[in-house]
Amino acid sequence: MKETLRYLAGLAGPSGYGSNSTAEQVTEDFPLPSQLTAIITGATSGIGAETARVMAKRGVRVIIPARDLKKAGEMKERIHKESPKAEVIVLEIDLSSFASIKRFCSEFLSLGLPLHILINNAGKFSHKLEFSEDKIEMTFATNYLGHFLLTELLIEKMVETAAQTGIQGRIINVSSVIHSWVKRDGFRFNQMLNPKKCSYNGTRAYAQSKLANILHAKELARQLKARNARVTINAVHPGIVKTGIIRDHKGFITDSLFFIASKLLKSTPQGASTTCYVGLSTKTEGVSGKYYADCNECSCSSMANDESEAHNLWKQSRALIHRRLRLPAAAA
Repeated sequence: MKETLRYLAGLAGPSGYGSNSTAEQVTEDFPLPSQLTAIITGATSGIGAETARVMAKRGVRVIIPARDLKKAGEMKERIHKESPKAEVIVLEIDLSSFASIKRFCSEFLSLGLPLHILINNAGKFSHKLEFSEDKIEMTFATNYLGHFLLTELLIEKMVETAAQTGIQGRIINVSSVIHSWVKRDGFRFNQMLNPKKCSYNGTRAYAQSKLANILHAKELARQLKARNARVTINAVHPGIVKTGIIRDHKGFITDSLFFIASKLLKSTPQGASTTCYVGLSTKTEGVSGKYYADCNECSCSSMANDESEAHNLWKQSRALIHRRLRLPAAAA
């Protein structure tokens, strides 16, 4: 109840920011080191676009991976109108396709650029059951497995960059408070890969993918700490934001309820604030495996905190990807 009242009132938490803070506000006074490079998925619209705009304004080199290159080009132009000196690079990717993600990573690595920040932001919500080209349910393939593979293929570049520059690498998985809706008996890897048409529920699939994003952050944080790697990973809940994802959900509630609920929703600049805060703030230096909302560390569900669940999901995900891409055998 206290957290709800704090949210509605927009009161600041320990970080000095709260639910009403915008991405520009939370990055105004960050003393950034020499030029950082960030990859931001889903940066052609919504909170991803705002994250890219603000980071570019603060001097970060922004890589925009996109399926729609026309939209990505338009986003690049919008950034340049506001920040003419910004460096923005557009590369093609389809996050639901393992082969496309592998091509993107090869293309990015061939540029010889450092990588300081990876923001796994892109989100997909499917009302009806759809499958990716890899024959995996589309929401799980895009929101979770696509970002899992992207991170796997770029993590060594981030570790290398941190070691060479002395600047800590940061990975942010954009999750959602809806992750807490998932029950233990409703989180079965093979069932999430290939659900039955008769029992498919779009909201449940979305919630499962967002729980997986947090578990991924928890497990990879543990592994990176064991390696003494100077790279952190955290999960964030951006808030319920007025974006295309919300419009996709609208069919589940009446127009009148949607109108009332919309008054409590965050604006896009407010929704991007937590991602920018965790990605750039000196206050999050060295913090890893945590969950943030409204620019403050907060609690997630008990299942999202389950270390064995996180490790099992990571093992199953890595084994699947290594089989599909015919990579060397995955480590235990």
